[in-house]
Amino acid sequence: MTPQSVLIADSNHGRARRVANGLEASGRSSRIASHGAAALELALSEPPDLIVVQTDLPLVDGQKLAEILRANPRTRSARFLFIGGESRRASALGGVGDVFVPGEAENEEILDAVESLLDRLERIRRLEERADEDRDFEGRLSELRPAELLQMLHDRGATGRLTLTPELDDGSSPNGFVLLVDGEIDSAVAGSVRGEKALFRMLDWGAGEFHFEQTPIVGSGEIQASTRAVLAEGLRQLEEWNRLSPRLPPLGSPVRLCVDRGELPQLVHPLTQEVLGLIEEVERVGDVVDQSVRPDYQVLRTLFTLEERGIIEFGRAHIAPTQALGHALFNEAQCRRLRGFAQADAGQGRPAESVKLLVAAANDTVSQRFASLLQKVPGAELAPRFERGRVGPDGLETMARIDVDGDFGIDLIHLPTRPTFAPLWAFAGHRALGTIFLLDTRVGASTAEVSPVGEALGDRSDTRTFHVVLLSEGERLSPDEIRDNLSLLDDASLFLLPFVPDKDPGSLLRSLFARIVP
Repeated sequence: MTPQSVLIADSNHGRARRVANGLEASGRSSRIASHGAAALELALSEPPDLIVVQTDLPLVDGQKLAEILRANPRTRSARFLFIGGESRRASALGGVGDVFVPGEAENEEILDAVESLLDRLERIRRLEERADEDRDFEGRLSELRPAELLQMLHDRGATGRLTLTPELDDGSSPNGFVLLVDGEIDSAVAGSVRGEKALFRMLDWGAGEFHFEQTPIVGSGEIQASTRAVLAEGLRQLEEWNRLSPRLPPLGSPVRLCVDRGELPQLVHPLTQEVLGLIEEVERVGDVVDQSVRPDYQVLRTLFTLEERGIIEFGRAHIAPTQALGHALFNEAQCRRLRGFAQADAGQGRPAESVKLLVAAANDTVSQRFASLLQKVPGAELAPRFERGRVGPDGLETMARIDVDGDFGIDLIHLPTRPTFAPLWAFAGHRALGTIFLLDTRVGASTAEVSPVGEALGDRSDTRTFHVVLLSEGERLSPDEIRDNLSLLDDASLFLLPFVPDKDPGSLLRSLFARIVP
């Protein structure tokens, strides 16, 4: 296998040298250019796999450098890691798979981003090898996202049908497909929607399976924009959607006009006119989104603007009662996603049997309380020493196994928090689902016990952490009060687990483990 090559184009000589030294320490070679003209010459003479580029690079800036190299057949497959530059401008620079870090990013953050990009490039290379060997090829969306797949097929000038079968959070698996002719996206269908709207919806599918069949396609020209342009626009809208999602209306919300149609201005944008017309015909935000021909984000953004101006209003979304899950902690879609995460490291032809989840406890008491809660969950089997309460804070061993679907499970690994075990922390975190930090109500003291572990694991780019506060019976502690004392914590990773001996903790644990599913 040819070693992956990195070109560093940065006028900040100290930063460029630090990145090069870090790559060298991990066994990777790199070249350095201090301005855009030199970077262009080096890239064309020996095409790199990855270019770490300063956005405001002298002579030829990062944007122009990327445009030139993407237009050249020898260098168009290179990925870019942009450093610095205004965030909105940087977002306009990127191609599929590119990454942006702020100018003040630490060297470790840059190196982590480099390793992540190179890992994705290696997955693409392996997939291309399979495509060369077989007429058809398939894989999982956890390995490569739809945009990267389409970019790869574009670079290869492929003609055929890419079928996507996602695993969505609601448990559904709607089929979608994209037709390509000579590497250009011709048409797309996702469920009942077509065209760019369908394509943009599929770009957000991160779990499930894909299959590409090389077959003659009679082009319809439904999607006119070039593949690069349509993917860039789709990813831009997806990024905006994710950024504004807390302010956008839920799809299940009722929506209605607050004013008479006669009071509306006669001259409105065609999209606004379409949305207002749909609101008179349907009742839910999701129905407006589905029936509009425009991309989902554009429709939601229009609804948000109309609500801000007092023209429409949203009601409270009706949430259907949760179906009883019986004894299971995971639904079918979650089981598939867990298997997909584990299978990425297991290799072809050898099914993964388990995936690990780390547990770091502030003290032995919370560890035993958590073990006691797990004992009440069917499908969870405690290790004998934990069940007997004989594992102390220094135990590095399996705490429990949670059955997922019969022949696959999650191994909970107890991770010691004493400093003498520090060399093991980052190693243990490799390809783990995440780390659960068990805390008690002495918030400051228990946080101090686990914070070194969190800092060590935080150096990894793939770290996911979940903080669980175990409350004694009768205790009440608000999340706001806890967050004020936890520097490691963000809103999405906090869980309160009351330790009530005679109550079933199943629903609370289901909520916790649902968040842990990748």
